[in-house]
Amino acid sequence: MAPLLAMSGIKKHFGGVPALRRASLEIEPGEVHALIGQNGAGKSTLIKILTGLYRRDEGDIEFTGAPSHLTSPREAQETGIATIYQELNLVPLRSVSENVVMGQEPRSLGFLINWPEAHRRTREILSRFGIDIDVTAPLGSYSTAIQQLVAIARAVSMDAKLVIMDEPTSSLDSSEVEILFSVVRELKSSGVSVLYVSHFLDELFQICDRVTIMRDGQTVGCETIADTSKLDLIAAMLGRDAEEIAAEGLTELSGGKQDFEEIVLQVDKVSTGPRLTDFSMTLHRGEIVGLGGLLGAGRTEAARSIFGLDPLTSGDMHLKGAPYEPTEPAEAIKARIGFLTEDRKAEGIIPHMSVRENLTLALLPHLRKSGQIDLEREKALVEDFIKQLGIKTAHMDQPIRELSGGNQQKVLLARWLATKPDILILDEPTRGVDVGAKREIQTIIRNFVDEGHAVILISSEFEELVEGANRIVVMHEGKAVSELTNPGITENALVRALAHHEEPAL
Repeated sequence: MAPLLAMSGIKKHFGGVPALRRASLEIEPGEVHALIGQNGAGKSTLIKILTGLYRRDEGDIEFTGAPSHLTSPREAQETGIATIYQELNLVPLRSVSENVVMGQEPRSLGFLINWPEAHRRTREILSRFGIDIDVTAPLGSYSTAIQQLVAIARAVSMDAKLVIMDEPTSSLDSSEVEILFSVVRELKSSGVSVLYVSHFLDELFQICDRVTIMRDGQTVGCETIADTSKLDLIAAMLGRDAEEIAAEGLTELSGGKQDFEEIVLQVDKVSTGPRLTDFSMTLHRGEIVGLGGLLGAGRTEAARSIFGLDPLTSGDMHLKGAPYEPTEPAEAIKARIGFLTEDRKAEGIIPHMSVRENLTLALLPHLRKSGQIDLEREKALVEDFIKQLGIKTAHMDQPIRELSGGNQQKVLLARWLATKPDILILDEPTRGVDVGAKREIQTIIRNFVDEGHAVILISSEFEELVEGANRIVVMHEGKAVSELTNPGITENALVRALAHHEEPAL
């Protein structure tokens, strides 16, 4: 049988930087096919080329046996390719029916929308998936799971031959996930293929037939789900040798604990939602604790709960022995906790503001004098940090957008160091910086800890965790499932823990 979709030799560059290097993807009719890979592996770029959002530089695409040269997502829909993005592209204030038939409304007299027919069609499609709801009600009045199903219903209404689902379960609870899975099985049984993009590996073994693995812009493998394991998939995503990892054994997990005495932060069975459930950890003075895990493991959610960005639904925390439950970041900052977020551009720097303004942003309440900012004190502080951290800038009033990524990150580090924190939470602190800047940032972190403070370090680079952390708390599906301590911290031990083969008690 000829494949429904065949992509081969796909190349794509952005400004001379390769995003895809001879990537490939093949999907059979009526198949649920997974696409996995770490951040930057090229999954999104490949999908955007498939759906006509980007044009490929090189390579061939065939869909339903014919060459495909799509130039827009609308053209992709008309061809039979429907995409359901993680951020749903629907209109919450419009009715369920309006969302399903939008752009293809049934007409009366050639120009009037036939709403009774639109409602009938919508009910008929939803009934295929066992969904019985008021289709005249606003879509936003329903749960995220129902909205996901409505997006699928819209795809089905367009006679899609291939439905692309981008992280479809990221906002769903376990019962809602089961509903979604039943819909995916229904699509498969009706001959519709599904491209399932997810970082939740457990889901792949429940719902998918085959899996394509990407790494560094290339397709590095395609396996039948029944013939592979989670360890094999993780090893392939990370470029590791699965047999070598398996041979090393688990003797180094949870052993050799270093002598850290004073606990500065205790987190006990904290939950904030489906992405963080019953999470526990301890942090000692003078210690760097790494949070290890694949995308979606709950590492960032754990950091957000500690910093007061996400309210606790259960569990409790203690800071230096006293109850601690921040309801907003201002309370965490007052408690001397800083948080360097993962997305430097979206959540860190303010690009049109100067180095000085970005650096002192979190400190402004303490720089006021008679209701105004003490500019002399502010300038002295900024000059000191520019010198301390080796920030390369023409002058402190230079717009921060003109600095390199590494120097922008140093400014953000200085922002939090200026608040004199006891605890720093660092989410991907060296992502997107060059090797030299990376080493400088790591030195800054180590000096901070050597002064008697503590750090929670989140990094997707295993080498950075292994080299920098005194302990690594391994997370899986919002929980801490194992712990590695020196001298038992190795990259292979970390990969095995992530594969979730065993769960040593914490």
